[in-house]
Amino acid sequence: MIPVCRIEDLPEGESVRIEIDDATPAIAVFHTDGALYAVDDTCSHQDASLSEGWVEGCFVECPLHAALFDLRTGAPVCLPARRPVRTHEVSVVDGMIHVRPAVPEEEAVA
Repeated sequence: MIPVCRIEDLPEGESVRIEIDDATPAIAVFHTDGALYAVDDTCSHQDASLSEGWVEGCFVECPLHAALFDLRTGAPVCLPARRPVRTHEVSVVDGMIHVRPAVPEEEAVA
């Protein structure tokens, strides 16, 4: 599990981008609708940071072309995005938010 920040440092409606290492894509962590969600930070349509997007309910809108993603599943809800973004497990331990990065598909299959 990767520590992100304390829960009080990520207010409702806000997001934070975390970078783990050069081999792991950046992850965006969102606090919305009373829950925490983590997805790949890069929009699957084009290179834009979803942590800089607009959050409404359980959805984030890409700031570049307005692709909308469901934070619960990573699925795109509208064009231009056609591919989902990966979701990651989020937990809170002693007030600290942690993310467990999902295993990339190519590693999960091998």
